[in-house]
Amino acid sequence: MTQYDRRLFLKTGAAAVTAPAGFALARNAVADPLPSSEARDVTRTLAHYLVTARFEDLPEKVRHEGVRTLLNWVGVAVGGSQHDTITDAVAAIAPFSGPPQASLLGRRERFDIMNAAFVNGVASHIFDYDDTHLKTIIHPAGPVVPAILALAEYHPVSGQDFLNALVLGVETACRIGNAVYPNHYDAGWHITGTAGPFGAAAAAGKLLGLSEQQMRWALGLAASQPVGLRESFGSMTKSFNPGRAASNGLFAALLAARNFTSSDSMIEARRGWANTISTKQDYREITEGLGQRYEAALNTYKPFACGIVTHPAIDAAIQLRNQYALTPDQIASVQLRANPLVLELTGKKSPQIGLEGKFSIYHVIAIALVEGAAGPKQFSDRAVRDPQVVALRNRVSVQTDAKILPEQGDLTITLRDGRILHKFIAHAVGSVEVPMSDAQLERKVEDLCEGILPDARVRHLVETCWQVSRLDNAALIAQDAVPPLT
Repeated sequence: MTQYDRRLFLKTGAAAVTAPAGFALARNAVADPLPSSEARDVTRTLAHYLVTARFEDLPEKVRHEGVRTLLNWVGVAVGGSQHDTITDAVAAIAPFSGPPQASLLGRRERFDIMNAAFVNGVASHIFDYDDTHLKTIIHPAGPVVPAILALAEYHPVSGQDFLNALVLGVETACRIGNAVYPNHYDAGWHITGTAGPFGAAAAAGKLLGLSEQQMRWALGLAASQPVGLRESFGSMTKSFNPGRAASNGLFAALLAARNFTSSDSMIEARRGWANTISTKQDYREITEGLGQRYEAALNTYKPFACGIVTHPAIDAAIQLRNQYALTPDQIASVQLRANPLVLELTGKKSPQIGLEGKFSIYHVIAIALVEGAAGPKQFSDRAVRDPQVVALRNRVSVQTDAKILPEQGDLTITLRDGRILHKFIAHAVGSVEVPMSDAQLERKVEDLCEGILPDARVRHLVETCWQVSRLDNAALIAQDAVPPLT
């Protein structure tokens, strides 16, 4: 009996056929139920919203958060531009890049818009210091902003249109992420790289003026390009994922603009994106409340340059260090009670390079206690090999407790003189509940740009971002973010 015959019998319920060993998987795949009524027209509904949404309709709070998202992204992209990861990527791509259409932030090279979007997306994530939508752990700006900033240098757009597209792109990525999180993430996908192409496609498509049909195709093309596995965490490939998501989404929009077709229901179809890569599909997260509730308003910005699940522990460690003027030699042991996700994501006990240190809860606690900070410098090769840091992290233990929420941390430090210090963090600094202020965000950007751009240019760049909605040409952001020739 042919494979086609087996599938036909199984679909029609013919009981006389005995499937061979292992064939039950194929049977389950064929016989799954039709999508529910709520799964219909998801892609169409989202596309309609995207092509009709206007800047004037955005609430002021959402606009302001969009500007904060832009400012934070520009800072981390410039700050990451000198990392070995970017130097290696630029060297690899330069011989094959097309016309010099768009800037590489923090550098003087120019690439074609596709490769510029990729490199800038990688640079913005290499420090793990970028924005985070805490409900899904998506870093939404990483795919969205490099796509539309590169496009804006090639296809001039106003600052209002740029900011509107940015918010819509972030909204799209986060809503689609909501629909499949956490099951999709638990399976091993890096959700920034899988939901990110939708955000980049939506934002770029908005700037290109796609029709509703073309926007459906753009979303469908984005659905065909998920990228990123969690196995890459701790290596350069983690930052590859948002970079590739940016160029994939831009690619999708450019193709759709030329009527390159796709399915009209690629998100929700039985063999579409959500059903293929996740065991959970809540399509209401995508379609309900469009233009009324904004996931983009829930974006957050990191005060620490590492995975968000470690931030409560870092916050607690720095507070105790500062409160009691602690030095490493005073500390006998450190114990953290944390959600199981913390060890799952950051359980590296002996990191050897800086990128691995970002995924070591032991290192982040030790470095926070030793240096009182957790910025890019604390996740260098130097930092993870520092003898004082290594010695202290060997005195750190972690106890997992499902009663501790992912956003919480319970830290206890036992001193050599017998004193016991304790700090419980319900919401770490940088969260929605304890957000970074505009002034703190500015200082973060200034610190990241130090030594890469002159101080005067950094100040101008910050002001350009704050005033984005008043710009006649959004490409000025990119121009301010590159070193001057003299």
